Amino acid sequence: MSTAMPYRSHAIAVITALASALSSLGPAMAGPKPAATVIRINGSSTLLPFSQAAIRAFAARAKAQGVQFSARGTGTSAGLREFCSGSSSMTAASRPINTSEIQACDSRGVRFLELPVAYDAITLVVARENSWAQQISTTELRRLWNREAQGRILRWNQVNPSWPDKPIKLCGPGPDSGTFDTFNKVINGSEENGRRDIIASEDDTVLVRCVASNPLAMGYFGYDYYQANRNKLRALAVVGSRGSVVPSPESVQQSRYLPLSRPLFLYVNEQVLRSQPTIRSFITTTIQNGSRLSRQAGVIPLQDSTYRLVITKLYRNVLGSAFAGSLPLGLTVGQTLDRSFDALKKPDYR
Repeated sequence: MSTAMPYRSHAIAVITALASALSSLGPAMAGPKPAATVIRINGSSTLLPFSQAAIRAFAARAKAQGVQFSARGTGTSAGLREFCSGSSSMTAASRPINTSEIQACDSRGVRFLELPVAYDAITLVVARENSWAQQISTTELRRLWNREAQGRILRWNQVNPSWPDKPIKLCGPGPDSGTFDTFNKVINGSEENGRRDIIASEDDTVLVRCVASNPLAMGYFGYDYYQANRNKLRALAVVGSRGSVVPSPESVQQSRYLPLSRPLFLYVNEQVLRSQPTIRSFITTTIQNGSRLSRQAGVIPLQDSTYRLVITKLYRNVLGSAFAGSLPLGLTVGQTLDRSFDALKKPDYR
């Protein structure tokens, strides 16, 4: 008995020391933690600040579930190409999905939900130093920005005789941008009817610098980028069917800033939405907080009643586009959005 005790004490001491050592090496022996799943929201640069605000608001919950979200402004058309190829689970868009994109989604078996999340006002801007341009009519916009103006309308007084005989520099979205498509559709009658002899970019920060640095420049882009740079830029009132109207949350929500108001969308892959609870939670949280996130991002919130309809559309899994692949003309923003909720008004959904 007296000889067994020292051996037992020694064995216990060895085991204790070994356990302590293993405990200290635990994380190293377990190997590196698996990389977090990254969910990307590419697409509209206009909606990029909104996407980023939504990601920040959801960051803690995403981290707890081992997921990271990222957003990039690649342009609506580029984002929808990636989305319809099946390589991304959601995309941001500043126009409705078009017919060819719907066909691309169908060919890959990509079923989707179209979810309005905010309004926008395509905003015409000049530098603060510009002292002559205060407003511009839709006729003058067409004269300046359509394809036939390319290489011909090069001076301010060619747009409006009261403006100076000085060269005009144009800064606008590139052809992958939904803003390019919408502007040319409502001003020039066709998404393709836009001049190309301009400083073009899908990155709106490039366009901000282009206009702000030159008092002879004019450009257009989403309202949120104007809001963030009001100290450098001045917005022009647009003379349309409702008279001379400055872009603002009120003029857009009241359907007075025409024809350059529009809804903004998130498109979400329906199969992914069903299979990944984190994405469903992110989308639901984003829409429920859409008004606050819109104000943070500088875009224009939908009405509270509209956000409730979007949530209903999500819960009832209403698939496809409400716009049949075309951008509606002659409708107010409210009427445009009403079309996206037609399915909710059918007897099957009551």
